[in-house]
Amino acid sequence: MSDIERATAPLPAFPYVQWGQVIAGAVSAAALATVLHAFAGAIGLAVGSTAPTWRDASIALWALSGLYLILVALAAYGLGGYVAGRLRMRLNVATPDEVEFRDGAHGVLVWAVATLLTGLMLAFGATAATRMSAPAPSATTSVAGENVIAYDLDRLFRGDRRPPEGDLAYHRAEAARILLTSSSHAGVAAEDRAYLIRLVSARTGLVPPESERRVDTAIVQARDNISRARRSTVILAFMAGAAALLGAAAAWFAAGAGGRHRDEAAPALRWTVLGPRVIARPPL
Repeated sequence: MSDIERATAPLPAFPYVQWGQVIAGAVSAAALATVLHAFAGAIGLAVGSTAPTWRDASIALWALSGLYLILVALAAYGLGGYVAGRLRMRLNVATPDEVEFRDGAHGVLVWAVATLLTGLMLAFGATAATRMSAPAPSATTSVAGENVIAYDLDRLFRGDRRPPEGDLAYHRAEAARILLTSSSHAGVAAEDRAYLIRLVSARTGLVPPESERRVDTAIVQARDNISRARRSTVILAFMAGAAALLGAAAAWFAAGAGGRHRDEAAPALRWTVLGPRVIARPPL
């Protein structure tokens, strides 16, 4: 059939979008991404912390983690796009440009569905982990302060006195909210700094000059940790966005490659006892 006959022939009855193939490709992409992310967690690329005692508080490791995100996106979405393009029903009545566009569109749909599946799994996992590990929220809890500057709070209230746990939890949360203002342009207000000095002196039994030095050290370290957390968040967020865009392109081109292998009767792999064997198939 010539190209003119293909262009003028009626389209087949099956739908424009074949969701079965799209879902198959999306599941394949999500499964491969899950395995690769688990491998990243095993080798330490998925571990991050802003504490000064953590070895991975460096821009180089954040950039390496971001590069790994891009490689995972290329591999996972490429596999999903290829599966969808290879499994999609063959079109004998469409022009080559139309076939290429339909294959690529199915690859992009694979990217979209797999991204939604990954987001849902991450949200579910984060919710489950929070319920299992986090204490019951209360009015005195400062979650952001505890996560970012917990080490600084430990050093701030370190002393020989053992205050009641309820009072200590409230004072830690209050101090965390004050220390979080250290990252602003104005920094910690003078009255807040004086209040922290009195609080530390009362809770630890230190003399005021020693409490003042401890508070000033905690303010500086909190500002540095918050700045480090911001840099890591910006780098990883940029890499995640770049990985998503490159993953969409990989899914498009991989689906096109799968469609060409489907239409051109590419050699198929047949597994035998001795291993894989390539067998050329006759043209359809």
